Amino acid sequence: MGHKDSPIKRRQSTRINVGNVPIGNGAPIAVQSMTNTRTTNVESTVAQIKALERVGVDIIRVSIPTMDAAEAFKFIKQQAKVPLIADIHFDYRIALKVAEYGVDCLRINPGNIGNENRIRAVVDCARDKNIPIRIGVNSGSLEKDIQEKYGEPTPQAIVESAMRHVDILDRLNFDQFKVSVKASDVFNAVDAYRLLAKQIKQPLHLGITEAGGARSGSIKSAIGLGMLLSEGIGDTLRVSLAADPTEEVKVGFDILKSLRIRARGINFIACPTCSRQEFDVINTVNELEKRLEDIITPMDVSIIGCVVNGPGEALASTLGVAGGHNKSGFYEDGIRIDRIENDKMIEELETKIRAKAMLLKNRIETKEL
Repeated sequence: MGHKDSPIKRRQSTRINVGNVPIGNGAPIAVQSMTNTRTTNVESTVAQIKALERVGVDIIRVSIPTMDAAEAFKFIKQQAKVPLIADIHFDYRIALKVAEYGVDCLRINPGNIGNENRIRAVVDCARDKNIPIRIGVNSGSLEKDIQEKYGEPTPQAIVESAMRHVDILDRLNFDQFKVSVKASDVFNAVDAYRLLAKQIKQPLHLGITEAGGARSGSIKSAIGLGMLLSEGIGDTLRVSLAADPTEEVKVGFDILKSLRIRARGINFIACPTCSRQEFDVINTVNELEKRLEDIITPMDVSIIGCVVNGPGEALASTLGVAGGHNKSGFYEDGIRIDRIENDKMIEELETKIRAKAMLLKNRIETKEL
């Protein structure tokens, strides 16, 4: 019962490591997010990092726009459990400083940090400390000559910009990097990633940049990233939302879960409800999602309001409920084993789900031993 293997064949890529997180060459697709606090405010930035860690983020990017922010990063890094990427633009000295403080990856475009000596200083430092680089190209900030050449941010324009930076690292014999070619337009982003995937072997970081608010941004990201992931393209991802960063992580995992690429936490299967429902399905699912965010063990839980589809969904779920009058049937691994009073549904299900999650967690850990 529960999670099935994905039929998707991943694009072959090289392997890099961002801290203790492997990227590319078949490694699990990493879910990233980015802090939106002022980096110089160490306390609030660390609090946001901890919140992201609780919802399962793999890697966090932190903007380092100034030397003061770089100094603050030293203390932020000491308190983070997951790897941190420093987002740096133009000033190569900031890259050298955060490298000194233990950054796990540099998001810096080599062509934007000045002359050859400055670029070489950063690359040599990254090589010496085994720090990978992320080249990050955005359709909204292409070089002036590329803008003039193409007139608009076409997929070809985006990839040409990316390849300029790739060529610099190639010339310096540095291959520990990943690349992103983001656009706010879904088709531009998808086509740019498709083009780039054929030109380089390095891992690709996926994103639909400036996707929008929680609802519209999640939809745009699910469509764009889903198209690429279903073709095997992508080694890390970020869902960029004008919302709490923890929502980015939840949506990211939901996208991977929907494509059966990576399972984390509970996959709730719920009916949209109709007049046949015997209990409040919508409230039950929403409340359980909030209460059970801390569970990371993969499992499918079906919550169906009547007996038309309830038993069938329960057959393919780890745990399931099929609505009935006053009491609803409760299924475990496809077998009906109990009935739950409808007016105690949320509390009863929370208890049963937590117990099952603990059992599955212990089985997984035993196998690993």
